Parts: sequence; structure tokens; C-alpha cells
Amino acid sequence: MTRRIHTVATGSDHAGFEYKQKIIGLLKSKGIAVTDFGASSAESTDYPDYAHEVAGTVAAGKAEVGILVCGTGIGMSIAANRHPGVRAANVESTVAARMAREHNDANVLAIGSRLMTWEKAVEIIEEFLSAEFQGGRHQRRVDKIEDVKKP
Repeated sequence: MTRRIHTVATGSDHAGFEYKQKIIGLLKSKGIAVTDFGASSAESTDYPDYAHEVAGTVAAGKAEVGILVCGTGIGMSIAANRHPGVRAANVESTVAARMAREHNDANVLAIGSRLMTWEKAVEIIEEFLSAEFQGGRHQRRVDKIEDVKKP
């Protein structure tokens, strides 16, 4: 049986603001509690500020997953992945969304509003939220993510 996601932290910069607002509505319509860290408008802003808020919330266990939106998703995922315990995946397809959860235990989804239609974003979000980590051989690999060897 699929484990249901109950809490999501969201964040965007100016480029992702419109999609983030729609994502909040989508999540709430599914009965999911949302904590929104901004941006609060489409005025120019700095994506790391929001990525760090969302990633910190997920790392602290205050939200099960996070969803970040910027122009490409790249900057958001880079910033979020600076937090121990966060596995942010920059995703552009439903297959990647599912695999990020099933194989990599991704707990933050980053998408690019400039790279996909709203309809595609919805498909990706729904796939990400419905997929579950498979564990097994994948757990061994996920455990190695934080195990950085110093030269």
C-alpha cells in the first residue's frame, strides 16, 4: 500500500512564484498540509534563501518532503543538497520523479517553471508524491551519499 504524504514545504524564487502558488492549491486540494516559505511575489529574489528554508525544514523532520520551483530547478537543487539528510532531485520527467523517490529516496523535488508546462509539472509532482523508496539494494547506496571520503 502506498504511504501517503501529509506535509510538504514549498519555496520558489520569482521565476517559480506562479507555479508555486498553483502547487499550494493542488496540494491543499489533496488534503496535504503546506508550509510556504515564499517568495511572496514575482519580484526578483534570490533562490538560495527559499531553498535553504525548505531544505532545513525537511532535514529537521518538520515536513515529509519539499517542493522547490525556480526557472530551471538547478539552483534550488544545488542549494537544497547542501543540507545533510536532504536528497533534492531536479526533475523534468515523470520517470525521473518516480526513480528519484524509488531509488534515491529523494525528499525534495526541484522543478523548473521555464522548462515545462503547468500540466507537465502536475504530472511530475503527482508521480513524486505517489512513489515510495524501495529500500533493499538502494538503501546501501543512499547510505553512501553522506559518507564523503576526504582526500
